Order: sequence, then structure tokens, then C-alpha cells
Amino acid sequence: MMGVPETRWSGDRLDEFLYVVAQLAWRPDVGFQGVVDWLHRQLGAEIAVILGSAGAVELSTPGFPREILAQLEPMLARLAAGHVASAVTEVGTARVRLEAVGSEFPRRVLVLVSPTSLTRQAASMASHTGSIIAILHRARAADRVFSAYQQKARQLRVALFTALMAGDPVLARRMTTGAVPELLDSDCLRIYLLCCAQDDRDRIAQTYQDPLGYHGQGLMVRCPVYDKHLICLIPEDKRNEGNAEVRNGLGEVLRNLVRENPRYTLGISGTHALRATAEAYEQARHALAVARNTPGRVAGYQGQEPLERLLPRETATGWARSFLRPVNSMPQLTIDIARLAMHFHRSEVARLLSISRNTVTAHLSRTEAALGLNLRDVSSRATLALALAITSLHQDNDTGEQQATPTLEKLLDTPLAAAWAQAFLQPLRDARRNHVLNTLRTWIETNTDAQQAALRLRSSRTTVAAHLRTAERLLNRDLRTAGSGVHDLVYAFRLSGEIPRPPIASSVF
Repeated sequence: MMGVPETRWSGDRLDEFLYVVAQLAWRPDVGFQGVVDWLHRQLGAEIAVILGSAGAVELSTPGFPREILAQLEPMLARLAAGHVASAVTEVGTARVRLEAVGSEFPRRVLVLVSPTSLTRQAASMASHTGSIIAILHRARAADRVFSAYQQKARQLRVALFTALMAGDPVLARRMTTGAVPELLDSDCLRIYLLCCAQDDRDRIAQTYQDPLGYHGQGLMVRCPVYDKHLICLIPEDKRNEGNAEVRNGLGEVLRNLVRENPRYTLGISGTHALRATAEAYEQARHALAVARNTPGRVAGYQGQEPLERLLPRETATGWARSFLRPVNSMPQLTIDIARLAMHFHRSEVARLLSISRNTVTAHLSRTEAALGLNLRDVSSRATLALALAITSLHQDNDTGEQQATPTLEKLLDTPLAAAWAQAFLQPLRDARRNHVLNTLRTWIETNTDAQQAALRLRSSRTTVAAHLRTAERLLNRDLRTAGSGVHDLVYAFRLSGEIPRPPIASSVF
């Protein structure tokens, strides 16, 4: 071994050391070998970091004589237990210095082996380097804890959003006992749906996150289904109508982000009670589809009332409950999957519930068998979606005595429903947009298959897609993802007599 040189913390040496530390400090994929190698170059000693009293070598220089560790076991145990801070001994002709590293037990031990005793300055450098290694370990441990906290905060926000989507603000409060977000004390909310780069979602949410893991009075939730969506729940409390800070807070932040980033788009729902979060989310999805084709890339929901709100309450509830009776005895998971499948594709439902796509398909097959439906058919999905929407809207409605169950045809045979359909399609009635209306009708008749629609129209799939984008802007509906926009289109065409009724079991109609 080389002799141990006289050592000082010169400016160049300190710069090199700080450079080494900076390169290693925040790279979880890299160990602290560079620090040990740097100390070896300065002192000429062979070095190892021993983890605990068992003598496990965490890292070392290539020439470190591991065979001497057996003779050092009693001393290593005392240092690891915190009985002493440092020790010097000899093993054969080698001089050994041991330094306890850090304050957590069992402590790491820095072992230096050299042919001659270390000078006071060399020993000081070794001690300081051991302290830096301890600090780096603690910093990484703190970083891991912080990352775990951020992950749990994200999971809790998704859970809160899921509870609100299920119309249960009370459950959301129970989930956050001791740290209830301000949002849950509000009367109403709007949902701002931001479409941005996938990597930007966590950065944005973390930038505006408060110490409790929320976002002041709002809540930012990374969408568990769509990788580019950041769901922002912002209170619209009537008590704060004159409060500019609340009114222009997080919502204005999101608008500014869109202005500053040309690839961002923002859809904004109307105002809804907390228990109607699902309806607000659906409106935000429709508005986002419109925002994609809007110069400012920001759009608020401008659509009509949903069809289920216009149907006679007693009659609608009677039909919906009768229609859904065959699935009432099924497991709640089956019903939940069927409900989600009305708004998301099967793979997206699987991702949302953290189950396999085959499991989703199996549950939907049971639903199909019970109801006599083919849920790959858009008209069948629209019928089931309407029944589920009605029961959700009037879930506390008691119809009293059993009455004759109406057919869906009878249920929809109302002036309000007919007026809704006419108003829905009116933006497409202009002579200049007949081609768009014709494309949409054909697209529905071909079960929303753009390729089949293009073949029937003797057009191209690109043209069909362009017409769908135009229709989204004119109808204020999202038509390119599974959801209520497509179902509304089915009913608008059906009520106006522009497409035939689907071949579903006669008990449905």
C-alpha cells in the first residue's frame, strides 16, 4: 500500500469533493461509491462502509482486505451500537481506523486500512467524509418518504374524487377524518378538466399543493383513466360570490396555464352540488371536446339539460327500475362495472378499477345475459345508460304502489323529449352542415364504426373524423370517447325518427 500523504482541504480538493457529492446526492440509481473512491484518492487508504454489526460490506474500494473484518467484529459491534464514536487498532502490519457514521441504529461504520497511521488532518477528512455519507443517506431516506407521501396524497385525492363521483360526500368526509378538505364544506363545485402533457400533471398538482395534500379550497386529481387529464374540483360556494381570491384562484391559474402552453386545453363544467360531481365531470368532458376545436382552447359547457331530467319522474323511475330488475340481485361490482362501461371503454374500466379487462368482460357478459342486451351495440348501451341515469337521479324516489310498467317508447313519447331532440340537432340543420348530419346518422347506424361509416358514405375515415370534430363543437358534446355524448346522439336521432328503433326485446319497448 502507498504511504498516507499529508492532507488538507485545499480549494481544488474541496471543489472536487463537492462536485462528486452533487453528482451522487439525488440519483437513486447510483450508490455512494464515488465518495469512497474520492477519499481513497486523497488518503491512499483502502476504505469500506460496513452496515451494522454483522459486518456486511455496503461498499468498498477494490483493494480493501475483507479478511480482516472477522478480527474487527467486537469493535464493529460496539461502534454500530453507539457505545463509541471512533476507534484505532492494528491488524498485523495494517493500521485500521473506524468511524461510526450517522445517528440511526445500527450505525454504519467507515473502516480505513493503511500501512501507517493517519495524520490528524487525514483523520479529520475521513471523519468529515463519513458525516457527508450519513447526511446523503438521510437525505435519500427523506426523499423516499416524501415520494411515498406524494404517492399516498395522489391516491387519497383519487379516492375522494371516486366517492364524490358516486354521489357520496359523507363518505368523502369520513375518508378524511382529521384533515377534511375545504372543498367538502362548499355548497357547489365546478370541474375544470385540463388536458396537458402526461409528465406535467404531477408537476402542476405538486406546485399548487398545500401541506395537507390538497390544493387550498380546490382539489387536483390525476385522472386514473386518461393519462393526459388533470381533474380539478373547484368550489362555487354562494357565500364566496364576492370573494375575488376564491373566484379567480385555482380556476384562473388553469386558464393562465392554457394561455402559456399552446398544447393545453381546458373544459369547464356548469355549477353542481357535490353529490352531482359525476354530472359535472361529464359536462367537463364535453366542454373539453369543444375546447380542442376552439381558438382559445378553453370552453365552458353550453349543452342542454340531460334527457333523463326532462322525463316524467314517476313514469321514468317505473320504467328504469323495471328494466334493471334482472340485475338487482347481482354483485355490486357487476353493477358498478356496467355503470362505468357506459362512460369508458372496457380497457379504461379495467384500469380505473385495477382489474383485468377479461374480468370486466365477464361481468358485462352477465349483465348482457340478464338484460337481453348486446353492450357492444351503441343503441343497447344508450338504453342501459338512460336507465342507470334515471335511477341515479331519482335514487331516493319512492313510487309507492306498483303501477303498470311503461315501455321506453311510451316514456319517450312526450313533448319535452321531442323538443329536446329537435333542439339538440338544430345546430346541424343548416343546409351547409347537412353533410355533417348525414355523417353522424350513418356513424350511429354503423355502430360508431368510422371505417364502416366511411365505406357506406363512399368517403374516407379522415373525413368522418373531421365531421365528428365539427359536430362536437356544434353540439357541445364529446363524441370520440364512450359516454353520454354518443348516447344523447342516439336518442336525438331516435326521437326525431331519423333512425329506426333498435331490435331489443319487446319488454324494453
